[in-house]
Amino acid sequence: MMKPEQIEIKLDRILLKVQKPGRYVGGELNITVKDWETARTKVALVFPDIYDIGVSNVGLKILYDQINQREDALAERAYAPWVDMEALMREHGIPLYTLESKQPLACFDLIGFTLPYETLYTNTLNILDLAGIPVRSSERDESHPIIIAGGHAATNPEPMHAFIDAFVIGEGEEVIHDVVNAIQKFKSAPNYKRDELLVALAQISGVYVPKFYETTYLEDGTVANTLPTIPEAPKLVNKRIVAKLLPPPVKFIVPNVEVIHNRVSVEIMRGCTRGCRFCQAGMITRPVRERSVQEVVDAADAAVRSTGFEELALMSLSSSDYTYINELVDAISKRFEGRKLSVNLPSLRIESVSVDLMDKLKQHRTGGFTLAPEAASERMRRIINKFIPDEEILNTTRDIYSRGWTTIKLYFMIGHPSETLEDVQAIVDLCRRVIDEGRKVAGWKVKLHAGVSTFVPKPQTPFQWVACDTRENILEKQALLKRQLLKDKSIKLSWTKPEDSLLEAWLSRGDRRMSEVIYTAWKNGAKFDAWDEAKKQEAWLPAFEEHGLDPAFYTHRQRRTDEVFPWEHITAAVRKNFLFQDFRQSLEGQIRVDCRLNCFACGILPTFANLRRENPGEGWKCPDVKSPVSKVNIELPVMGD
Repeated sequence: MMKPEQIEIKLDRILLKVQKPGRYVGGELNITVKDWETARTKVALVFPDIYDIGVSNVGLKILYDQINQREDALAERAYAPWVDMEALMREHGIPLYTLESKQPLACFDLIGFTLPYETLYTNTLNILDLAGIPVRSSERDESHPIIIAGGHAATNPEPMHAFIDAFVIGEGEEVIHDVVNAIQKFKSAPNYKRDELLVALAQISGVYVPKFYETTYLEDGTVANTLPTIPEAPKLVNKRIVAKLLPPPVKFIVPNVEVIHNRVSVEIMRGCTRGCRFCQAGMITRPVRERSVQEVVDAADAAVRSTGFEELALMSLSSSDYTYINELVDAISKRFEGRKLSVNLPSLRIESVSVDLMDKLKQHRTGGFTLAPEAASERMRRIINKFIPDEEILNTTRDIYSRGWTTIKLYFMIGHPSETLEDVQAIVDLCRRVIDEGRKVAGWKVKLHAGVSTFVPKPQTPFQWVACDTRENILEKQALLKRQLLKDKSIKLSWTKPEDSLLEAWLSRGDRRMSEVIYTAWKNGAKFDAWDEAKKQEAWLPAFEEHGLDPAFYTHRQRRTDEVFPWEHITAAVRKNFLFQDFRQSLEGQIRVDCRLNCFACGILPTFANLRRENPGEGWKCPDVKSPVSKVNIELPVMGD
């Protein structure tokens, strides 16, 4: 195994030959460097994309902070090298290493990948290979690190089951300590057996070890079931949550190079009660838990002082729904009065209160304002359960322009279930009306950026039964938008390539057979699938063909009402019957009110009843059931339901 000093000597020879060598040197302000020899357990945390994106990831920061608080463990970081650096590393025999100590990844006890989105899968394989670690879990032995992964993409872990030893389902702050403790117990034994450790990991709440499960299929290619093969593995792996949000990290790493989000991020609450049917994050992060105003303000102040960052983001899925949002904005304004700091409140609802909130932060506000109607016709907004009347959108955007903002960004999606060209035309019409209203109050300087992505039905959501839109339909809808919106110099339009959306759909909705497709695509050169500059779209279709799989099976096929999904044995604690009932209501254009107003018995409360009893208080924002919930006529055969 190459030693750190040997790696540093080789790096000196190649770093001036690559873009942004600062990505690969470490030594940033606020990193944690612990003694390698005395740390009992060594953990490498990996974001499988370039440093510029990964260094800002909040989940990785939380785990880095949690592990390094332990006296008996250390955590270090690694990221995917860009293609120029990777080529030189392979040429000079440099294994992938961590930035803190330059230790090769293969020297660590545990490697943890965060997978917030599916297009990181081929990068994950590439990183393992670059580190000199067998890509397939079945080929690793006692000399290799344990490979775990978590993040939103782990909601359906099956496409990556062949490469990851264990998946963390749900939130990682507490379960990471359980995993480290298990590794310490087993790896210190004189006759350490890897399989014995994996069995122990499978018994930790929220941990899924795919080796101990087997999937069978029906004649039509759909899943019959996925069942454990050992008694120690649970039939249903339930997500892990923290009952009370732990204190947020405040010693943020200050990057060596310019990155995507060079800012302090403080999570003000976790979870969402809005119930948007397309939103996987809103479904899988329930229940809502909030931090106190004092904790948020103190953490923000400490983080700004320790980093010198000039931007603060108050993070959540729906910032306007934070119970004490007005008090928080007032407290932030007071604490940072007179200091050069821009404050960002992402994910605001479309209503005047959002504008009022940002107006209170006038001294600290940024240049633009972002809103997400998601759909432009009221019919579509009912289907997706994000109903906002057109007049409310127009009133809000008019307020924004009248208060000095010159640019508004509106997020839309095309490809929603039952969408027609008339619904797409509504995006054009709404954008034009927004610009017209803006010009009435602020003149011709107003601008609008319409970001239009393509909807992908995700696991664990009410829309997991629907098919993806076809490539032909997507192109037709995008052509309509381009033809009409690009005429106006005040409107900027951005969109997602159909191929990118279909790749995301294959990976997010796949079963275990997709792992061979991923492996073959990677061998064909696929990596950086989220990057236009590096991805190889042509690597994927031959991979499907080689393994006898039809891509349309995963994308353009409407699921049966009683179909067993590949992720059936993984649960985010939201019942399948609830999701199906919500799907049925979407077909009828019925909306559900905010869960804070009425509980619809999604399954969260009974699953975490004990945690809630043990941790009472204002943090939880999930009401008791106040009214009976109607039942759908069909009872779905769901494991554990």
